[in-house]
Amino acid sequence: MDLAVAALQAVGLFLVTNIDDIIVLSLFFARGAGAPGTTAKIIAGQYIGFGAILVASVLVTLGANAFLPEDAIAYFGLIPLLLGLYAAWQAWRNRDDDDDDPGKAVAVWTVAAVTFANGGDNIGVYVPVFLTVGPAATAAYAVVFLALVAVLVLAARFVATRRPVAEVLERWEHVLFPLVLIGLGIVILIEGGAFGL
Repeated sequence: MDLAVAALQAVGLFLVTNIDDIIVLSLFFARGAGAPGTTAKIIAGQYIGFGAILVASVLVTLGANAFLPEDAIAYFGLIPLLLGLYAAWQAWRNRDDDDDDPGKAVAVWTVAAVTFANGGDNIGVYVPVFLTVGPAATAAYAVVFLALVAVLVLAARFVATRRPVAEVLERWEHVLFPLVLIGLGIVILIEGGAFGL
C-alpha cells in the first residue's frame, strides 16, 4: 500500500474514531480553566492514553491476545464510570463552596485513563485495519494518529474557550463532567457486553 494513501486513510479513520473525544476533552478544559498547566496536562494525558490504545491495537494485531483478551475491552468502561462517580461525589460534597475559585487541577493520569477507556472501540476498529494494511502502512497510520492527537486536543481547547460554550461549561461543568464520564462508562460496558449486559 502506498504510504501517502495510508496517511490519508489514517486521517479519516482517526476522525471517525476520535471525534467524540472533543466533548470529553472540552470538559477537561472547562474543569481545569484557570489552573496552571491544564493544557500541558491534557496533552500529556491524551498522548499517554492514545499511545496505550495504539500499543494494545498493535499487540492484538500481532496475535498477542494473551495481553488483551477481546472480552476485556468492555470492562474499560469501569474506568470512566468510577471516575465519573468520584467526580459526582466531589461535586456533591463541595456543592456549597464558592464558585469563584480558579479551575480544579486536571490530572494527567485521569485524562490518560479516560482516553484509554474511551478507546475500546478504537482498538476494535484499528486491529482489522492493521491486519489488512501490513507493517509499513500500520507505522504510517501510527505516525498520523499521533500527529492528530495534538490537533484533537487543540480543537477541544478551541471549543471549550468559545465564549458561549465556555459560559455553559463554566456554569454546568460540575454536573456535565460526571454525567458524561458515567454515561461513557455505561455505554462502553453495555456495548461490550460486560457483566452479561
